[in-house]
Amino acid sequence: MVFSSLTFIYIFLPVVFLFYFISPKRVKNYILLLSGLLFFAWGEPVYVLLMVFSASVDYTAGLLIDRYDDRPKLRTLFLVGALVINLGILAVFKYASFFVINVNGLFGINLNDPSLPLPIGISFYTFQSLSYTIDMYMRKIKVQKNYCNYLTYVTLFPQIVAGPIVRYSDVANEIDERKTTVSLASEGIGQFVRGLGKKVLLANNIGALWTTVKDTPIEQLPTMTAWLGILAFTFQIYFDFSGYSDMACGLGKIMGFHFPENFNYPYMSKSISEFWRRWHITLGSWFKSYVYIPLGGNRKGTARTLRNLLVVWFLTGLWHGASWNFVLWGVYYGIIIICEKLFLGKLLDKLPSVIRIVYSFFLVVMGWVLFDVDGLAAAGKFYQTLFGFGQGGLMDGNSLYLLSTYLLVFIICILGSTDYPKKIVNKMLVKFRRTEYLVPVFVLGMMLVCTAFLVNATYNPFLYFRF
Repeated sequence: MVFSSLTFIYIFLPVVFLFYFISPKRVKNYILLLSGLLFFAWGEPVYVLLMVFSASVDYTAGLLIDRYDDRPKLRTLFLVGALVINLGILAVFKYASFFVINVNGLFGINLNDPSLPLPIGISFYTFQSLSYTIDMYMRKIKVQKNYCNYLTYVTLFPQIVAGPIVRYSDVANEIDERKTTVSLASEGIGQFVRGLGKKVLLANNIGALWTTVKDTPIEQLPTMTAWLGILAFTFQIYFDFSGYSDMACGLGKIMGFHFPENFNYPYMSKSISEFWRRWHITLGSWFKSYVYIPLGGNRKGTARTLRNLLVVWFLTGLWHGASWNFVLWGVYYGIIIICEKLFLGKLLDKLPSVIRIVYSFFLVVMGWVLFDVDGLAAAGKFYQTLFGFGQGGLMDGNSLYLLSTYLLVFIICILGSTDYPKKIVNKMLVKFRRTEYLVPVFVLGMMLVCTAFLVNATYNPFLYFRF
């Protein structure tokens, strides 16, 4: 993490909330701005200036677009300028090395690789800040004239480095005026602790299995062990990323903000189209609003619709990282979704729900191989091993050992990735009296257990910090 887990939870958060809640209303945004800059600068002392510059570009563009509201060409010029500057910064820091390496390989030349370090969360805060400028151009929001308030929006520390991607329109009213209540803060604390539990108790533990599998030479990897590994990553990335999103949304509620939810039990999806309506919801919504619909969406015939889908999914893959693995990962989903729209969706509708869930889950698991196995060649060998064509055989003694060791964790992860635990808890709260008093006890107990795990934890960042 940007901070160590213990520093963040037990020092940074209490200090921020102490000053936040004792401060008068007019000072609260300054407290949030300072805490956001400090949180980011702790891990990126230089690149915090890059984030401030990017935000300042969009803030200035918003003012100019509002000022020249009756000058269409000028408004377009300011929008294009903001897009070029922000996306140019993203391209230089995230994609320059990828471009140079591929150009060198394609043309046999030797351009210098800039090898720039990737600023934490640059994809998230760039998209977040751009949403303000684009919505201003489309006249969907009112201009924010207070620079401090705008910078507070961009630097909100709960979700600054890994989302959810909060559009300005999501929190426009709350940036200027919001209420903090005991009930909302209580709800936020509960959501934060649930997210912390997902990360510390589930993602970290099941992720240890994937680390073991990845460290095993592919030539020595049995098929069973490969399946255990990629299934472990399937649950690790879900509980890691959704855990962070829950923590971010929970912290937002404590301070009076309502951030959009980012996950809705995606592994219960009955199609890939549904999966992407449930997984990383704010990213899908961003691409739909600012890429798919402006390209024409599904309004201009089948051919244009398919083209638009491929463009969106190519960009979705590229957004996640500068490698052909991510590009192919995005195109992979684009092709599946196109097939579902053309004919596969109608066939799926005729099948039992269980088969549809298995279909969706299997394709998602296959996608995670591309996502996290470095290099296309390595991913290809991993696929071969999954389907019994590797050199390590079908299973060995270590395969059975890993299965027995992680079986309970797998069962908990499977149940935790569904809405059944939530339904059971809600029924208990309705059926039995005074069970609501058990909620604070559960939250406190979860916090204590997470603390015990964090005390002995090594450095273990959230997976999506690298994007």
